[in-house]
Amino acid sequence: MTDTVLADTGAAATRPSGWRGIAADWSSDQRAFKNVSWGKAMMWIFLLSDTFIFSCFLLSYMTVRMSTTVPWPNPSEVFALTIGGTTIPLILIAIMTFILISSSGTMAMAVNFGYRHDRVKSAALMLVTAAFGATFVGMQGFEWTKLIMEGVRPWGNPWGADQFGSSFFMITGFHGTHVTIGVIFLIIISRKVLRGDFDREARGFFTSRKGHYEIVEIMGLYWHFVDLVWVFIFALFYLW
Repeated sequence: MTDTVLADTGAAATRPSGWRGIAADWSSDQRAFKNVSWGKAMMWIFLLSDTFIFSCFLLSYMTVRMSTTVPWPNPSEVFALTIGGTTIPLILIAIMTFILISSSGTMAMAVNFGYRHDRVKSAALMLVTAAFGATFVGMQGFEWTKLIMEGVRPWGNPWGADQFGSSFFMITGFHGTHVTIGVIFLIIISRKVLRGDFDREARGFFTSRKGHYEIVEIMGLYWHFVDLVWVFIFALFYLW
């Protein structure tokens, strides 16, 4: 008993402190990633790198907006739609946000049914999620078309600061590209799930071990990330 206490005391005494201690804990902890599959670990690494990119874009936007001496366009006026003779601010953006947030719910249910091996419901919910995503991209295309016809360009716009156009097209375009890629992969994965490729371990891309639907969860991680990024874009770009 005494020897054990002395050993524990000695280990604590040699343990690094501060940031070195945190690094030592992470490097020595085998439980953090020991049971994580290769595909899921790679998706987390990709999402982390993508987080840095989106963060740089949003920080650049905030810096430009706070430093410009020219008045910044009012988002409530720029993104307003006239319906039945009434101008409604941000109505299109609100609908787009509702659609994308709803798609997170259908994606979560798809993952749940995937792990229950209910491939019909899982595939159907992924297709619903893809339909939500395609609707979002279509509405974003309408938004782009409307602003371009009103004179917005990457180098200027009729309402104020020239940087508004470049910030808008860069941030929303990069996010829309992610949504489009997600829709394509959702259709591919849902087709494989519906055919039963993961039950009979069919050869081809994105086929895991027999009876495993982990690829659905990996797709869910990507989709939830895309939805989360939109929340920040919505708050910083459209509400600020």
